[in-house]
Amino acid sequence: MMDFWAVLALSLLLGALLALLFAAVSRKNDGTEQTDRNQPQTAAAPPEESSVKAPSSKKLRQQQRKEKLQQHTFSHPLLASSLKSHSGSVTCLDFSSNGKYLASCADDRTVRIWSTKDFLDREHKCLRANIELDHATLVRFSPDTRAFITWLANGETIRIFKMTKKEDGTFSFKAAPEDFPQRHKGIVINIGIAETGKFIMTASVDTTILIWDLKGEVLASINTNQMTTSYAAVSPCGRFVASCGFTPDVKVWEICFAKTGEFKEVTRAFDLKGHSAGVYSFDFSNDSRRMATVSKDGTWKLWDTDVEYKKQQDPYLLRTVPCQVSEGSRIALSPDGRAVAVSSGRDVAVYSAVSGRLEEEFHSIHSEDITDLRFDLNNRFLVCTGDRAIRVFHNVTGYRAAVQDMQALLKKAANDGVRQRLQQQLLDAQKALDALLSAQKS
Repeated sequence: MMDFWAVLALSLLLGALLALLFAAVSRKNDGTEQTDRNQPQTAAAPPEESSVKAPSSKKLRQQQRKEKLQQHTFSHPLLASSLKSHSGSVTCLDFSSNGKYLASCADDRTVRIWSTKDFLDREHKCLRANIELDHATLVRFSPDTRAFITWLANGETIRIFKMTKKEDGTFSFKAAPEDFPQRHKGIVINIGIAETGKFIMTASVDTTILIWDLKGEVLASINTNQMTTSYAAVSPCGRFVASCGFTPDVKVWEICFAKTGEFKEVTRAFDLKGHSAGVYSFDFSNDSRRMATVSKDGTWKLWDTDVEYKKQQDPYLLRTVPCQVSEGSRIALSPDGRAVAVSSGRDVAVYSAVSGRLEEEFHSIHSEDITDLRFDLNNRFLVCTGDRAIRVFHNVTGYRAAVQDMQALLKKAANDGVRQRLQQQLLDAQKALDALLSAQKS
């Protein structure tokens, strides 16, 4: 009897073990079949293709980063040099009033100071000022070139940096203890310092222009009444502030100070009226007697602004020239008023202000749209930026216009002294032009 129960127990145990084993195998098969059903149905790859592994996400990111860091290539016979020390997109350029330096700022949290005498060298050294915990979108030299101001992207305010020259000729940079207070509600599109050193200007897209003293106190607020402001600037003489925007005109104000140096008032000086659509940008000649404007209407205009506006005399329209434009087009008028450059997207066209004739065209200069465009103080170079590089061009148009202008003046010269001076200037301009054209051919 005991043997019977022992055999029965052993049989039941073996049966249970077999049932567990069968259930485990079934679950494994079901899981495999479920996984196969969830996979996309693709044709079987040939052996040699199926052995190729897809790049890892890390390698893919490295490849994309490498492609992003590759510099846009550009060449042209009139390209004097390319300044490439920035590791981020350059947003603003400014020449010092003595013509010796070029300042540039970028989203790499630095401001770079370049020597203009090195533009024709192979190596282009620069000094670097770091923007702590922020980056500058705008930069402007002080009139004495002993400081520069920046507009901070995140701080949304002005920070002043003092430049101290060392014994070895280099500079050190020290930020002021405090930034200017935040006053603008809209995006700031430009800043400027009067050549007189009496005020600082900041302009917002929301039509507000603020006039500051050098300590950060607001002296006046101007409403441009242009719906939106596309550009604003301080004139090189330091007397005027101008703005343009949605309306088809440029408005100019005089910033008035008393003889004792105290701020007095802001008065309306004159308007530039003649465009049929909104004005993208404008620029002054170095003596503020000429202005150039570019509009959405597809033209640029040259104006004589040397008028007695207090006697209600309006500026004279000297020239209207059709041109290619795009949203955000910039215009630059050479300091001597003889050359005009207009940007459209990534291209730049250069015209003679004397004749209005198109002289040069530069295409696909940068990998992105041009953000700044200006001539150097000595009328030798045209510089622009739209990515991490700054392109420096020979101002051949300016030399041609100077030769043409002096030839006309020489015919009208009334005395020998003026004639001799013009002949020497004409000879110098012709020599410089011949040298550039010879280098271009070679």
